[in-house]
Amino acid sequence: MSGDGRVERLGASLEEPLLVTNPANLRYLTGFDSSNAALLVARDGVRLFADFRYAVAGRAVPGVEFVETERALFAGLARHLSGRIAFESDHLTYASYEMLHAAGIELVARSGLVEALRAVKEEAELETIRRAAAITSEAFAGFSRERFVGRTERELTWRMEELLHELGAQGTAFPTIVAAGATGSTPHARGGDREVEAGATVVVDAGAILDGYCSDCTRTFATGPLPDTLKEAYTVCLGAQLAALDAVRPGAVGREVDAVARDRIAEAGFGEAFGHGLGHGVGVVVQEEPRLTQTSEQVLEPGNVVTVEPGIYLEGLGGIRIEDLVVVRDGEPEILTSFAKDLVSVE
Repeated sequence: MSGDGRVERLGASLEEPLLVTNPANLRYLTGFDSSNAALLVARDGVRLFADFRYAVAGRAVPGVEFVETERALFAGLARHLSGRIAFESDHLTYASYEMLHAAGIELVARSGLVEALRAVKEEAELETIRRAAAITSEAFAGFSRERFVGRTERELTWRMEELLHELGAQGTAFPTIVAAGATGSTPHARGGDREVEAGATVVVDAGAILDGYCSDCTRTFATGPLPDTLKEAYTVCLGAQLAALDAVRPGAVGREVDAVARDRIAEAGFGEAFGHGLGHGVGVVVQEEPRLTQTSEQVLEPGNVVTVEPGIYLEGLGGIRIEDLVVVRDGEPEILTSFAKDLVSVE
């Protein structure tokens, strides 16, 4: 999906031509999907560079001049470019920088120019993300009817991914997490051959890709009655998440939204068990701008799509994380993930 005017809006903001090499940014601007391409955006025109494998698709991109290069992309760019050019400092490798610099190009580091455009979604983008989130919510509903106890985390991970595909996902937005018991006591655990036991929490984090856009959702299930500490942690985490959701409003600062959840968790005595940020933007990749963290000074705007995902991780015992995908709107936030957040018990 590429929206009308994205390249023009970017070009109007530039002090010098910008060499776009981040594949996600290139795809956002033009709809062109390639692992070996670059886009030069200038006020007076746009050039797309790629090798023979992408030539047919490249020439079909509207509004750009396509330039075929050798497969060694940056060697080709070094021959075609000159003068003062900005580059994406968060993406260009040092080796590629050296190659361009050796060709006499005056390179200027820039950061976050395309990402700032990506952070505010157009209505067509929002509709695609809504559909991806609906698939994910339906997959969670189906997954909650599965048998958990006695099956391995790896088996359940595969089953969740099957459900996403069966419901129309074109891929998974990230490697699905199913983390039971002590495995779930770290935020980005990877499930293995551990069998799920009764009386444990199971953290499930999954998302779909649909037409180039991602969704993201986490729910925590219980396999029967839980120890009192885990039950309390779930209640605290849910209360913090609901309060933070209500704080996702235009004009809110990222660190202030983070603090709404973090302060509640700390007041309940679990502050040291919540060590990651509250949330992040979601769009053409699953983690983008804006950020909801303890240090974020980013101000939320209508059209931002963010996660709200506080967690409590108790070493050796289990983990709790509850995550929704949210659109920032004038007034009430629009919550896209709809599966129940009351503690769901599974067998």
